[in-house]
Amino acid sequence: MATAAADPRPLTGEPVSLDLLNTRWMRDGEIADLFAGAFGLTRVEGLAIWLRSTGLDGRFRADAATLVHLLTAREALARAVADPADESARALVDAVLEHGRIRATLTPEGPGERAEFEDPTWGPAWTAARDYLELLDSAPERIRKCASESCVLHFHDTSRNGTRRWCSMSVCGNRAKASRHYARTRVR
Repeated sequence: MATAAADPRPLTGEPVSLDLLNTRWMRDGEIADLFAGAFGLTRVEGLAIWLRSTGLDGRFRADAATLVHLLTAREALARAVADPADESARALVDAVLEHGRIRATLTPEGPGERAEFEDPTWGPAWTAARDYLELLDSAPERIRKCASESCVLHFHDTSRNGTRRWCSMSVCGNRAKASRHYARTRVR
């Protein structure tokens, strides 16, 4: 049995919508893309890695049609996050959401919901768009882009006081601290 390829992304584990945005990141000064067929992976293998990392691999297949729909959702979400007032971006997100719906259910634990899709290849794209709506509903001000000018990653700030600035303190945060330290010591 072949082992699954490791996820090469520097930031994982964010809510599904932001995790989808984070399939593009900066690497050696250039944009890297998990779905671009790099890192010795095919585009569909990159999708399989993303589905596995988000826990969606048990519900959806990694195939070319799913990837096309997911890329559509990624672009729509990127535009909506960059400019929440952009009507055309909202229309793109809505167009992705047209491909699924929520069915109310009764579970042994009580009321529940189940997502339904006429075309299951839209499932991951719809799930990411739906997750974005949930983030907007709960704490839109905590959807953030990393404060580093050279970083394109996004995160949901779950810090208690809501002041997180960096995608990763160990990478972008340390770079910023080192840069400030170097600037202070150079002035002296």
